[in-house]
Amino acid sequence: MKTKIILLLGAALLSAACSRSGGSQKPVVSSGPVTITFWHSMTDDASQAFEAFVKEFNEGPGLEKQISLEAVFQGQYSDATAKLRPLLQTGQAAALPDVMQIDATGVVDYMNTEYAFSVDDALAADTAYDLSRIMEAPLKAWNYGGRQLGLPVSASTTVMYYNKSILDDAGITVPPTTFDEITGVSRRLPPVNANNQSLKAFAQMPNSPLLTNWIGQIPGASSSASYVVDKRNGRDGNAAKLVCDTEGTLLSFLEAWKAMYDAGALLNVSEGLNNLFLSQQIVFLVTSTSNLTSLLNQIGGRFELGCAYFPRINDKANFGATVSGSALFMFNKGDKAKAAAAWEFVKFMVSAPVQARFAAATGYMPVNTASFDEAAYTAHVARYPQAEVGAKQLNETSADMMGITVGPSRDFYMEIMNQVSNMLVEKKSPQETVISMSAALNLLLDDYAAANAR
Repeated sequence: MKTKIILLLGAALLSAACSRSGGSQKPVVSSGPVTITFWHSMTDDASQAFEAFVKEFNEGPGLEKQISLEAVFQGQYSDATAKLRPLLQTGQAAALPDVMQIDATGVVDYMNTEYAFSVDDALAADTAYDLSRIMEAPLKAWNYGGRQLGLPVSASTTVMYYNKSILDDAGITVPPTTFDEITGVSRRLPPVNANNQSLKAFAQMPNSPLLTNWIGQIPGASSSASYVVDKRNGRDGNAAKLVCDTEGTLLSFLEAWKAMYDAGALLNVSEGLNNLFLSQQIVFLVTSTSNLTSLLNQIGGRFELGCAYFPRINDKANFGATVSGSALFMFNKGDKAKAAAAWEFVKFMVSAPVQARFAAATGYMPVNTASFDEAAYTAHVARYPQAEVGAKQLNETSADMMGITVGPSRDFYMEIMNQVSNMLVEKKSPQETVISMSAALNLLLDDYAAANAR
């Protein structure tokens, strides 16, 4: 997917680029038109929205500032990161994008490269920009070691959608909030749905973001959240080891997860979850708030869609889930005009009107505080009150709760899924699984550290 619109002529371009060493620069006037490249990973409704915004930028602010933006779809986030990594490692600055949409899989690569052009770098010159207009939680999600690397563009959190029609038929008026309560609902469900298909309460195979949420809900010894790995889940530096294994939080999760499975309330699957939910073979679906619009369209009124907070492992855990989604990251390729142009596009994408329309089109939460008063967003939540649940949950989520950032992110993700699944399939005890998971995940961290030693 590729959108290219070349629009020239307009006002002078102020540059806010800085050197690779991080020093601020005085704005300079562009000597002419500038063309920049934007890599993104959006699909479906979000992709259509991004295409529309790229066109709008090129025909408006871009035209005025002599900026032409070329947007290129680079596949899923992990695929895009896989394309970025060798360019950074081999110093191919010219081949880098000027702006890139990055999720947690690419943060470590970005923050360790000399080609980063951070938000802090941009603000050193653009002192008029008010960063407080960006919501605190999504903004903090992309701040590492006190350095604001990027600006959030697609903010979401994990909630629990449910088939309200099935619960109503079973006489259940309040959705469950814990694993035990999900098990209790399971006992009141019929064995099959209206199409004579097997009906289960829940289906999931935990991965690193989900495990991070459930571990994070557990109050820690010195904070209101617990972590999977050290350095606050890699937020204060490169994570070097697991901490959930020695702190007992991993064991607490595994025991609660296995109990739900043993009670028959849980399907141990990782693929096709949306289809199971849409075909009414499961009642509960934990997924991103960004899926709301898609789910409503696919349900098409066949049943009533409910939305509740992300479930807790037990009633001693806190409510909440980490902020997820993606941010826009800029690169310093030695061209000050391109870096300044990249910042202009980033500001456009996080502006109140754009974020309001993006949220209404996709189900993501606006990252701009002023977006909540935009007509496009107020009309959206009036029609779909489920859209407000994620924002309310985020307001109750501890500021100590942090998403996980590790170098071997994809391997970490898969290893957690495999270890938890093996516990259920091979009938291993939670204690055995803590030992095997700890060994496997710590080895991944050790190997990554050794391979990337500087």
